[in-house]
Amino acid sequence: MCGIVGYIGHRDAYPIIIKGLQRLEYRGYDSAGIALYDGNEINLSKTKGKVEDLNNKAKSTISLEGKLGIGHTRWATHGVPNDVNSHPHYSNSGDLVIIHNGIIENYDAIKKELTKRGYTFSSETDTEVLVNLIEEVKRKEGVKLGKAVQIALNEVVGAYAIAVFDKQKPDEIVVAKLGSPLAIGVGENEFFIASDASPFIEFTNNAIYLEDEEMAVIRLGKEIKLRKIKDDAIAYPSIQELALNLEEIEKGGFDHFMLKEIYEQPRAILDTYRGRLLAKEGIIKMAGIDDNLEKFLNANRIIIVACGTSWHAGLVAEYIFEDLARIPVEVEYASEFRYRNPVITDKDVLIAISQSGETADTLAAIKLAKEKGAFVFGVCNVVGSSIARETDAGAYTHAGPEIGVASTKAFTTQITVLTLLALKLAKEKGVFNNTRFHEHLSELENIPSKVEKALLSNPLVEIISNVYKDSTNCLYLGRGYNFPVALEGALKLKEISYIHAEGYPAAEMKHGPIALIDEHMPVVVIATNKGHYEKVVSNIQEIKSRKGKIIAVVTEGDVQVKELADHVIEIPETLESLTPLLTTIPLQLLSYHIAVMRGCNVDQPRNLAKSVTVE
Repeated sequence: MCGIVGYIGHRDAYPIIIKGLQRLEYRGYDSAGIALYDGNEINLSKTKGKVEDLNNKAKSTISLEGKLGIGHTRWATHGVPNDVNSHPHYSNSGDLVIIHNGIIENYDAIKKELTKRGYTFSSETDTEVLVNLIEEVKRKEGVKLGKAVQIALNEVVGAYAIAVFDKQKPDEIVVAKLGSPLAIGVGENEFFIASDASPFIEFTNNAIYLEDEEMAVIRLGKEIKLRKIKDDAIAYPSIQELALNLEEIEKGGFDHFMLKEIYEQPRAILDTYRGRLLAKEGIIKMAGIDDNLEKFLNANRIIIVACGTSWHAGLVAEYIFEDLARIPVEVEYASEFRYRNPVITDKDVLIAISQSGETADTLAAIKLAKEKGAFVFGVCNVVGSSIARETDAGAYTHAGPEIGVASTKAFTTQITVLTLLALKLAKEKGVFNNTRFHEHLSELENIPSKVEKALLSNPLVEIISNVYKDSTNCLYLGRGYNFPVALEGALKLKEISYIHAEGYPAAEMKHGPIALIDEHMPVVVIATNKGHYEKVVSNIQEIKSRKGKIIAVVTEGDVQVKELADHVIEIPETLESLTPLLTTIPLQLLSYHIAVMRGCNVDQPRNLAKSVTVE
């Protein structure tokens, strides 16, 4: 949530910050703002709406001069989305300017105290409280900005990534992090600040990622000073060379990032198992597993924690682990897990799944599990993210940047990683013989080409989408491995088209949802020829007899369902455990086309954020 961009150096800051904010639009936001310092005064512009609205407003209302600046996209927490509550925020003196991602939980108590001391507030935000707290500390203690930030942050409770500067010191920006990501791009006598590396990738390949409870004083002509916020201990920055390239974060000829990322899935799945899956040799190589194999083999159970789409990937993994490796699995919403006093022991393995690697609830679940002695394994996409650092071991999905808020390739690559893990454990436990093991490896190796074939359904899906684009409700049904895919399909439709949709196990339909079915209700049914096929056909007949409109996803060559369904979308044949990697493709395309036809903002759906770094 929220996007932070900052620049200090020899270039004009404005175009860098505006373009950087545009690259962070995927994070989800409702307002945007920018502050520039031209050597004499701070020029600030902010507005409810999109970065393009900010760009238009700024060009007509403020000077765009300045080699120092900070910009922000806000996802409202304290105070409604409007111009006043947008960031950046001034201190009362007008000398300090701040941008902030996160939540200051004790802001109200601090605000009351500052009000007693004569401070006034124009916004409803916790962020304006924070910048004035920093100013009060700076004034009262007689310290420099960096020290004032450190003292102030030791008085707040919550999560934050901040960037703040003082117009009395135009060669310096102070940044700090706890719970929300923050990267510093290091160039030739210039520095970039951003929530991730995408805003500065064309300027430098060198980045420093702040750890939790670290702050940095960034000064032109000097080395970056990193310190621990709690005890003022010196921290030593590790400069990482970025693997990201500019092409990966551009649309590449597609109308939307979401469509681009749907079509990237064959390559993304291949990249995920590349170097790990050696089908001909019958080998799965995963350092995070190989180095901790006994932890998995001796585990009483596996607990999977995640949110949203990652939780659905975890549900698929539950079927995979229990079916293939015969290990008990529990799948938990991270947000519930952290608060319900769960029973965890040192015999448990916890797998945390997150695309961004920054999901606040999942990070909290990791810390809880580690305190109880569980071994924690992370599955995420972003190298160097908080989850990658907090877990005992893990595996990256290597999906490449996912810019669209509605996750697509993250889902299929997460399932790919978890399938590799389950297959390796099945072999090590002796559940699989060599023949069955090789069969699964070979079929997994063929999945990218089968996803390509599934993508050929796009024109048909577009036609079907036109029929149902004005629907107000939709039901998704699946059984076994494809019940979680039904949940994911419904989530995608909700997220980007704003049509109410629900996913159910097909057999549960008659226990309530069947009351909703009439001639106006489209029902998407996953009816592959593997697992419970005849039962699903019976469910389809029940829908048909109540005049429901049936969109069926079937295995190519299907005859029986074709006679019943109003629309049929075929996918290639594969093993039952791998069907979710194929059945999800037409559901992604369906949600995409319906959203486009409804005029929705596909890549940046309302109220949603890509990286949820607050509870």
